[in-house]
This record gives sequence, structure tokens and C-alpha cells, in this order.
Amino acid sequence: MWKVFNLSELKHRVEGSQPAIFEFLRSSQMSCALYRLPAGAKDMQAPHFEDELYMVLEGRARLRVDGQEQEVGPGMVLFVSATTEHSFFDITEDLTLMAMFGPAGGMA
Repeated sequence: MWKVFNLSELKHRVEGSQPAIFEFLRSSQMSCALYRLPAGAKDMQAPHFEDELYMVLEGRARLRVDGQEQEVGPGMVLFVSATTEHSFFDITEDLTLMAMFGPAGGMA
């Protein structure tokens, strides 16, 4: 089985002035979502039980992982291992990320 997704349509699902997440795929081995944090927003996520891979589609911010910080921007791919404390902050441009979890979960 396979599926095709249109990125423009997915981005439309997370538009607005509030943080938003839209899970567009869930299988037994992985799940994927678009996650949007408007400029100035606060990232309220908690550690996940799954490994997570982010792809930065647009925007600029900083990512804090276990006390270390990294500037992030379009084109960057970020890996965060399961149960690791992490959050985006200092969001200077609306941040849109593709978040992939394996195995499936993480969006509860």
C-alpha cells in the first residue's frame, strides 16, 4: 500500500496564529505530522517514547535538546532520540516542521 500527500495541502491544515499539529500518516512502524509554531509561540511538547526526526520546511528558531542549543532553519534535518527533553524556542519566523516518529506514536 502507498499514499501520496500534497505539501501545500498539508501546510493549509496547520495555518493560523496558534501552534498546530496535523498527523497525516500513521502505520504500525511510523507516524508523520506537520507541526507549526508561529513566531513568538511557545513549544509545549514533552519527551516522546519514540525516536523523532524533524525536517524544517520553513521558518527560523532555536532547538534546545538536553541543555544544548542549535539554530534551525529551512532544509535542516534534526534527530531527537526517544525520551529526550527538547523544545523549540526563540521562534523568530513562523516555523513549519515535518515530524516523523518511529515506531508510530508521539502525537498524543
